[in-house]
Amino acid sequence: MSTTEPITIAAIGDLHVTETASRPYAELFKEMSGHADVIVLAGDLTNFGKTREAEILAEDIRCATKPVIGVLGNHDHECGQPERVAEILHQAGMIILDEQAVEIEGVGFAGVKGFLGGFGRGELAPFGEGPLKAIVDEANNEARKLENGLRSLRTERSVAVLHYAPIPQTLEGEPIEIFPWLGSARLADAIDRFDHVKLVVHGHAHHGAYEGRTMRGTPVYNVAQFVVRPKFDRPYALFTV
Repeated sequence: MSTTEPITIAAIGDLHVTETASRPYAELFKEMSGHADVIVLAGDLTNFGKTREAEILAEDIRCATKPVIGVLGNHDHECGQPERVAEILHQAGMIILDEQAVEIEGVGFAGVKGFLGGFGRGELAPFGEGPLKAIVDEANNEARKLENGLRSLRTERSVAVLHYAPIPQTLEGEPIEIFPWLGSARLADAIDRFDHVKLVVHGHAHHGAYEGRTMRGTPVYNVAQFVVRPKFDRPYALFTV
């Protein structure tokens, strides 16, 4: 395939694999491999970040015949061992973005988990108590990693992969009171610095809306499977980039 030709991406978020599951996504990875050139996972891959959960998902990832890339989510941090979860999934062939960006068939991919922080007038500021400043520092750090990853790419077409939302539009349907806990505008600020970002996917908002745009107009899609399935009668979305 020429690097100037479009590729198809299958994207899904919020798999929430449990330690009692038995091959929950094996057939799905085979199906996505038949419809796409790249499979993208937008976080919350496990339910509690347990070793056994990651091992079960790893077995299913091995069923994929196309590259699998993605990011971890907040659930994958619950047991305090995200590095172990990432290691297990990496051993199964998944590329965990976070500190690295990759190019596949002429398209760049950069991503981070992201973090909370809010939007517009509701965006948290680094003022007051130390714990609040720590939250804002973490939000800034995730945005900085995303920006660095996108800057490292030399492709004309790139995809940003997140778990937390970068815009409020794809959170619509969730209680507005929890919007600040579901994403951060700082992520969109990083994305909008680059012309080559053609698509953004995220998860996390199970009851959110499917699509929106950044201030600069970059398309953003909430690919949490609970949002995608009612729309397409399948748990993943397909995009051509």
